[in-house]
Amino acid sequence: MASNPASKTTKRNTVKSGAVKSGASKTTAAQKVGSASVLANRNPVEISVLVPVMNEAGNIRPLIDEICSAFDGRQFEIIYIDDASNDTTADELAAALDAVPQLRVLRHSQRAGQSAAIRSGLLQANGDLIGVLDGDGQNVPADFPALESSVIAASKDGKMVMAAGIRQRRDDSAMRLLASRGAKWVRASLLADTHPDSGCGIKILPRALFLQLPFFNHMHRFMPSLVRRHGGVVLGVPVAHRPRIAGTSKYRILDRLLVGISDVLGVIWLLRRAPAQGAVHEVMTATPANKKTKPKEAAQ
Repeated sequence: MASNPASKTTKRNTVKSGAVKSGASKTTAAQKVGSASVLANRNPVEISVLVPVMNEAGNIRPLIDEICSAFDGRQFEIIYIDDASNDTTADELAAALDAVPQLRVLRHSQRAGQSAAIRSGLLQANGDLIGVLDGDGQNVPADFPALESSVIAASKDGKMVMAAGIRQRRDDSAMRLLASRGAKWVRASLLADTHPDSGCGIKILPRALFLQLPFFNHMHRFMPSLVRRHGGVVLGVPVAHRPRIAGTSKYRILDRLLVGISDVLGVIWLLRRAPAQGAVHEVMTATPANKKTKPKEAAQ
């Protein structure tokens, strides 16, 4: 983990991987959360929250404010990854950069998909823990503390743990719910994925574990299976779910089904070739008990 997050946040007016300029937005009282601590070079980032977005105008600032509230008093950063949006998403993010010290923005020059966006954010993140949630506002940032507590409580003796949300009341259309049940059955049958809600976007896991997972398009839909592939533990935590306040879903059910078939076959291949080394510990040379340290000579 980098111990100097402020070096990456001071150049807020530059959006990485793109040419979005910061707007002239005024700082509001809602943004007082931890601004001084984030700017302090000596304070490391505890958690990085990754938010992939594509054409999410209208959902940007409300979600940022909620994330700030969820981590009030903590050392954190929020990394938005704009996957080449062509609405006013970039403008809203640029305006938020001036007002929210914890915010960083990355922008893809061409559209690459949600998994690629998450990966871009992960590679730039400074936190030991990584939080992920969808940028449509349907995940509730207030659920992050419960997810984080579950990870910390279960991470003992080198155990690798991911806490993933289980939506209690999904606010989606009947067709989308039906498609989700079908995908769940496929994952359970072919991948032995026992997590009841692999499609839920909100989760927390250690950065070191996340970096070990194989990267491919749509891998974010299979993270429980991929974490278990590396000997990790997946904990389900009840979370809230709510309707969008702006924009529309970017996924069409038929497209997701057709692409999902090849994805499942690829994950089956990966699972069959999973590493089996378990937890890795460095072996240190023990100092012999009878070895005495030679006393220093007195200064002349």
